[in-house]
Amino acid sequence: MSEPIEIFVLDKKVRLLQPADGFRTSLDSVMLAAACPARAGERTLDMGCGVGGASFCLLRRVPECHVTGIDIQSLCIELANQNKSLNNNTERCGFICGDVCGYNVENQAARFDHVICNPPYLEAGAHTQSPHEGKAVALGHEDASLQDWLDAGFRNLKSGGTFTIIHRADMTDKIIMGLGKRFGAIEIIPLWPRAGEAAKRVIIRAIKDRKTPATLHPGIVLHKEDGGYTPTAETILRGGKAL
Repeated sequence: MSEPIEIFVLDKKVRLLQPADGFRTSLDSVMLAAACPARAGERTLDMGCGVGGASFCLLRRVPECHVTGIDIQSLCIELANQNKSLNNNTERCGFICGDVCGYNVENQAARFDHVICNPPYLEAGAHTQSPHEGKAVALGHEDASLQDWLDAGFRNLKSGGTFTIIHRADMTDKIIMGLGKRFGAIEIIPLWPRAGEAAKRVIIRAIKDRKTPATLHPGIVLHKEDGGYTPTAETILRGGKAL
């Protein structure tokens, strides 16, 4: 097994060890953390946490919240636990190796104020399997569907808690249908690669047991014509501001 590599996000304010082979912590993780409305003292579940990219970005912005991460890949959880020390967050977060779709907090009082997730963008059976085992698992967990992830989010949230997901923009309709009448106050936030281009990613945020109508936001343009980040994207990706 190759030695892990170290990367930095949020303008080097967050340090992350991650596997040399497989997926990398990306812009998606940073944006997901920025979209979570957690406040001091509240508890967040990061489903499919990987090495903790979104978890540590959230803790950087809201240092007095609490984060629990769960991921099926034992190596990622091992590295996430090492990343706690790298980011001085040994007391505010914990990581569990397990199947997101089977995770269930039965005690309602122990459920989470917020759930965030960056699920596989390709469902099982919808892609050619990667030769790297970790990447193959991350791409599409066997037998797990997008609906399974949405159900797990609902199951582990308190009533009135928020569910935040980042996914492919072309999956927006499936996500909204999957949330169903169990969620309301749905917010749709497109992420545009450049002005005038179709969105490739979307952030969808919703509240459990709420009946409020949906809102389609203007979204965020990520890149200028020269390839650099727009000022709005800079404040999130480097400045660590909330979305």
